[in-house]
Amino acid sequence: MTKRTGKVICDITISADGYSAGLNQTEKRPFGDDGGDGTGDRLHAWMFDTPDENRAEVDLMAAAEAFIMGRNMFGPVRGAWDRQWNGWWGGDPPFHAPVFVLTHHARVPQPMDGGTTYHFVTDGIESALAQARAAAGDGDVLVQGGATTINQYLAAGLIDELRLHIVPFTLGAGTRLFEGVPPLKLEQVKSRGAELVTHVTYRVLS
Repeated sequence: MTKRTGKVICDITISADGYSAGLNQTEKRPFGDDGGDGTGDRLHAWMFDTPDENRAEVDLMAAAEAFIMGRNMFGPVRGAWDRQWNGWWGGDPPFHAPVFVLTHHARVPQPMDGGTTYHFVTDGIESALAQARAAAGDGDVLVQGGATTINQYLAAGLIDELRLHIVPFTLGAGTRLFEGVPPLKLEQVKSRGAELVTHVTYRVLS
């Protein structure tokens, strides 16, 4: 059997104290009390305010051949699908690849412009990963978030590489990376400081 070359990677922006979103998330404020306007503008300022300085990291996010995300990252709809919500990213999402959305409520796949198709997975994280790997072939699978979803994959030992974008402020409460995750042995692969963020990549050893 040919050995797979693609990796399972998680890629997430966090505050200096480890939060990817604040408390009190709503549809109008999807990142809650995030130190900004609730849309993640402060957390992700490194992407939008200084894009040229961080082009390599942004390009790496887009290089995956398949993506996985939790339902909370996909949108604010809870329970049964009572409206046609197609994600926060509009008609032409930035993924341009299959996206597997974890949910407890079945829904038919939703194709979008630009090559993105949302697939809704109701039978757990391992099933979503198996489908994403099949879709990615020898390419990488990116577990996009949020932190709760990434924590499930880390706790299950299913992540090969962890890319963190650490921004220089604290939130104090919210959705936190590594919450409920057993101790991990990590190997630092690279790090780079920029004006609004520090990028750190770890290989997950155990």
